Amino acid sequence: MKQTGSLSIEPFRIRPGVPEDAIELAALHTAAAGRLTTLYGTGPWSSATSEKRVLFSMRHAFVFVIEENSAIVATFHLAAKKPWAIDAKYFTTAKKPLYLLSMAVIPPRQRQGIGRKCLEQALIIAKSLNADCIRLDAYNDAAGAGSFYSQCGFAERGRVVYRNAPLIYYEHILRP
Repeated sequence: MKQTGSLSIEPFRIRPGVPEDAIELAALHTAAAGRLTTLYGTGPWSSATSEKRVLFSMRHAFVFVIEENSAIVATFHLAAKKPWAIDAKYFTTAKKPLYLLSMAVIPPRQRQGIGRKCLEQALIIAKSLNADCIRLDAYNDAAGAGSFYSQCGFAERGRVVYRNAPLIYYEHILRP
C-alpha cells in the first residue's frame, strides 16, 4: 500500500504516524484502556500499550494520528493483513479488504466527534487505496463501541467469542 500524506480536517490534522510518535501513542492507548477499565471494570480492553508494540504496529499497518495544536488526540490503524481475531467467513467476499484496528481517542476528548472524524478519514483513505471494504471488531460488552460503529454506517456481520473475548464484527462496503 502507498503511504498517504497529511490532511486537514479542521481544526485537526491527520497524518501518518512515525516512530517518533510511538511513546505518545502508547500513552494514548494506555490512557484510553484505563478509562474503559475505570468505567466498566477489568476486561480484555484493560491492557497497557508499550512503545515497542506501537513500533511493531507501524511495521504491519498504516498508523494514523490526529493532531490538535500539535498534540496527538486520536489514532487508528489500517491493515491489509487480516488480524488474528477476525474470521473472514462472516464478511462479504472482497478482493481488497482493509482492517481498522486500534482506534483510540485521548480520554479528555472522547465523545466530542473525534472518533467519527477518524472513521470518516479511514473511509477516505481506504477508497484512495482502492479497498473494497473496511472490516473491524468491537467488544460485545458495555465497554465495546458496537453502537458507535453502527451509528457511523458500519453493518454488523457476526458475533463470536475469541479467546474468551466476546466480539461483534462490523463492515463498511466501499464498492459494490
